[in-house]
Amino acid sequence: MADYYGVLGVDRDATDDDLKRAYRKLARKLHPDVNPDPEAQEQFKAVTAAYEVLSDPQKRQVVDLGGDPLSNGAGTGGNPFSQGFGGQGFGGLGDIMDAFFGAGTGGGSPRSRVRQGADALLRLECDLTETAFGAERELTVETAVVCSTCSGEGSAPGTHPSVCDTCRGRGEVQQVQRSFLGQVMTSRACPRCSGLGSIIERPCGECSGDGRVRARRTISVKVPSGIESGMRIRLNGQGEVGPGGGPAGDLYVEIVERPHPVLTREGDDLHCTVTTPMTAAALGTCVPLTTLEGEEEIDIAAGTQPDAVQTLRARGVPHLRASGRGDLHVHVRVEVPTRLDAKQEELLRDLARLRGEERPGLSGKGNGLFGRRRR
Repeated sequence: MADYYGVLGVDRDATDDDLKRAYRKLARKLHPDVNPDPEAQEQFKAVTAAYEVLSDPQKRQVVDLGGDPLSNGAGTGGNPFSQGFGGQGFGGLGDIMDAFFGAGTGGGSPRSRVRQGADALLRLECDLTETAFGAERELTVETAVVCSTCSGEGSAPGTHPSVCDTCRGRGEVQQVQRSFLGQVMTSRACPRCSGLGSIIERPCGECSGDGRVRARRTISVKVPSGIESGMRIRLNGQGEVGPGGGPAGDLYVEIVERPHPVLTREGDDLHCTVTTPMTAAALGTCVPLTTLEGEEEIDIAAGTQPDAVQTLRARGVPHLRASGRGDLHVHVRVEVPTRLDAKQEELLRDLARLRGEERPGLSGKGNGLFGRRRR
């Protein structure tokens, strides 16, 4: 007697659901339409016979008692296929369709004409002050909107989609094919209605049956404080309306920050450069400075060296979704004169003599400004 439980790979206390899952798993791998190997076909016959026996309560009881349910005229008389697909033990045509296609006959449904719309993306150029402190901008966008003539239905005014006479509204057509197992029914999308189940006999003249048209509209966009170039703002439901007047997708606004003429941004910190004459750097002075708040002055301490950096705390860009601000880093560039008249040169040489810097040499600081007479 065959080991029906072993053929299906289940325990003797397996439930009906366990049997069905095991059978479907093996059938998907061994069915002749999937695996043409002759050995696989024989295994599929054995798997089918085992499932037929164990899915029948009376035959399974005979197996559990040590008997052979296919002998003495019981059941199919030794032929696992004699009942065909209509027998109770096999489970009918629905089981074999479930095994291969995930659904039984007649289980399909028409595809909806109304579908979700696509997302849209546009870029918005902003000044540094707008990205730093936030702003509200009005944008004109062109997207798909619901057709006002047919309200998204796609039919001409006064008409409606009619049921497809090919699939009778199911959205699919079925075809019966014969195999060594018997008749197998397959389903595919209806070629006439493309699986929608309905036909638009008279399309709307405005949208040509799509249920949507392209139009310009104005929307308001709030630019949050601290946003950076490349970040996106999401506007729910402001994207493209879907086919058939379906729900709109989202609109993404990508921020593009224009370069500032003076300030350079690095994250939430700002950088700028101020230039001061050599004498002013030595004596100390005030120079004009451009900040996010406008023009102001910054003190340059006496003795400031070239490439010195002064940091103004919390004068940068406000943090996005957090309190506080970045810093403003002021880079000081000391300007050394390239041409001197006789009087200026004489005064500088006098200063060099007073400071003992007439010939600094090569030690430590390199050649000094006054180490060689200009020709």
